[in-house]
Order: sequence, then structure tokens, then C-alpha cells
Amino acid sequence: MKHTASLSSVQQKFILHWGEMGIRWGINRTVAQIHALLFISPKPLNAEDIVQALNVARSNVSNSLKELQGWGIVKRVHVLGDSRDHFESMKDVWEMFRVVLDERKKREIDPTITLLRACVAEAEKDKETDEYTEQKLRELAEFFDTTTAWYGQIRLWPTVALAKFVKAGDKIRKLLGVGG
Repeated sequence: MKHTASLSSVQQKFILHWGEMGIRWGINRTVAQIHALLFISPKPLNAEDIVQALNVARSNVSNSLKELQGWGIVKRVHVLGDSRDHFESMKDVWEMFRVVLDERKKREIDPTITLLRACVAEAEKDKETDEYTEQKLRELAEFFDTTTAWYGQIRLWPTVALAKFVKAGDKIRKLLGVGG
């Protein structure tokens, strides 16, 4: 890849925007920018390529690559004739979306479900918890249970089926008789 100054304006625009979106999603800006760079790179990049392209510290690149590998959307690869580690992003956007959703579910939703279930169980035994609070916690736990069960089902669908389902949104709404 090229140095920051020689990245095309489109590449720069995408990388900068992905970094900003990363912040909104609770992800470090540099982590998101490195992901964006690797995603649009036609070949694996080594850490020095990334340092030069984004003009960021080597230590920041190393830590960011570890985080991206932890998410499962970037992997280390070897390039014939080069002893350095190279990195590439997952390229299938549907599979990448699945991996990110799985990771967010594991990090954010699963602990929330565990807490809600514990709160509901405690509220059922605790005389100090009012019925309204108990009911609202139960409704929220049921919502999470229902939506995660639904996600578990569609998570297994082949990409072609999932894409058709998503694109058929308005047709499904009409089929269900839901107004728009």
C-alpha cells in the first residue's frame, strides 16, 4: 500500500470515516482505521506498511492488530520470500458482519442476559423489589432471549439466503400485513 500522502482521496476518505464510525461503535479509531486499510488492500500488509500508510506509531499498530485478530476479522498470513508477518482482513462482508455480531453478542448481550436472569430470579425471592420492576426486568430478559434465539437461527443461514431475506424486507412487511 502507499504512504498516507499517496493514498487516493477515496482511500483516505474511507479510512478516516471508518475510524470515526469505530469511535461511535466503541472501537478505538486506529483499530478501525487499520481494519479499513486492510479491508481495501488487495494484498496482505506487514506492520511497517501499515505504520507508513497511516502514519501511526508502531506500538499502536501492534496493539491494534492484536485486537483485530481477537475479533476474528483480521488474520496473520505469511508471504513467500518475506519473513515478516503480514495481515489481511476478512473480505466477505456478510461473514465479517456475522463475526462482528457474534463477538458483540458474546461481549455485550450475553453478560446482559446473565445479569437480567439473575435479577429476575432475585426479584422473585426478594420482597423489597416491587412488582413493576420485576415485570419490566422479566420483559427485557424475554426480549433478549427471543432476539438472541432468532439471531441464532438466522446466523446459520447461507449468505445467499440471508441476503435475499434482508433485501426482501418490504415484501416481508407486506406479507405480515404490517403498515409502513
